[in-house]
Amino acid sequence: MPIHFRVSQRGAASRWGSGTTGDFSSAGARFRCRRPLPVGAHVEMIIDWPAMQEGIRPIHLRATGFIVRANGNEAAVRMTSCRFEIGEAVAQTIAAIA
Repeated sequence: MPIHFRVSQRGAASRWGSGTTGDFSSAGARFRCRRPLPVGAHVEMIIDWPAMQEGIRPIHLRATGFIVRANGNEAAVRMTSCRFEIGEAVAQTIAAIA
């Protein structure tokens, strides 16, 4: 599934990136991205869910957590919060960062 993420680290500007999820569970996620990410950094993620509500409204999983493992262009995140969001608001956020 497509993922959009923003890494926050002290002393560094945060910016959005994108990638593809590999493994996913209720406690964490592993994804591929274009550049290596720093272990220990806070990350905000928006994951495009593969289904739509009533066939028309996009569903996204918005989650936060910390990068616990990184290997080249793959990162593993321990999620600290997550919630589903339905509708156009998240789609507009994703369009603005793309």
